[in-house]
Amino acid sequence: MRIKPYGDTLNDGKVQLSFTLPVSNTAKGIAAAKLIAKEMGLIDPNVVHAESLSEDFSFYIVYGSVNKSIEFDDIFVEEITQKAFSREEIESVINSQFKRNIVFVGASTGTDAHTVGIDAIMNMKGFAGHYGLERYAGITAYNLGSQVANEDFVKEAIEKKADVLLVSQTVTQKDVHLKNMVELVELLEAEGLREKIVLIAGGARITHELAKELGYDAGFGPGSFAEDVATFAINELIKRKKR
Repeated sequence: MRIKPYGDTLNDGKVQLSFTLPVSNTAKGIAAAKLIAKEMGLIDPNVVHAESLSEDFSFYIVYGSVNKSIEFDDIFVEEITQKAFSREEIESVINSQFKRNIVFVGASTGTDAHTVGIDAIMNMKGFAGHYGLERYAGITAYNLGSQVANEDFVKEAIEKKADVLLVSQTVTQKDVHLKNMVELVELLEAEGLREKIVLIAGGARITHELAKELGYDAGFGPGSFAEDVATFAINELIKRKKR
C-alpha cells in the first residue's frame, strides 16, 4: 500500500512544517521562508504564520504539498510489543520469581540537565497518574539526578549492585546524546558488566530501534511510564535467569 501525507483529501500530499530563520519578520523574510520550502521540495508552499522572535530572528509555519509516496508494507521497525503489566502484577512477579528487591539505578547522564523524564519514571509520585518505581514493592529505585558522568554512573551501579540501569537523554544538541550513550556501553563492557545489567534508555528522541543499535536492551520514548519500563526489565531478567 503506497501512502503519502494528506491534509484535506486522502493522499493529497499536504504537509505543514515550521522553522526559524536568522532574519527580520518582513515581506522579504516571508519570501525567504517560501523559497526555502520550495527548495525542500514543497509544491505551491504558503507561509500561513510568521512571527518575530527578536529583531533578527523569525519563526515561520509553511503549508504545501509533496508528490513523494512510500510503500507502507515494506517498512520494518523494531519495537517493544509486549503489553505492560500493572504495578500490582509487577510486584507479584518480582515476589514469585526473585524473592528479593530488584535494583534500578537511573540518571540523566552526560551534560543532560533535565530530569523531567527520569523523575516521571523513578519518583514515587510518578506522572499523569502513573506511580514511579520508588512506590513499587519489590523494587529499590535510586534516582541520581542530572548531569551524571558515565564513569560515576557505572561506579554507582557497582556500589548499589544494580540489576537495571535507566539512562535519560532529554535535550541534546549535535547528537551529543548518541556519543554519550555509546560511551556508557563501552564503559560497562570494560567493567564486564554489560551482560549482567539490563540497560534501558529513554527520552524525547529515543526509540527502541535506536537504543538497540547503540547497544542497549530497550528504548522508551514519549508516552512511556514506569510500568512499561518495569515490565520490560523484569521480563528480561527472567529470560536471563533461564539461560
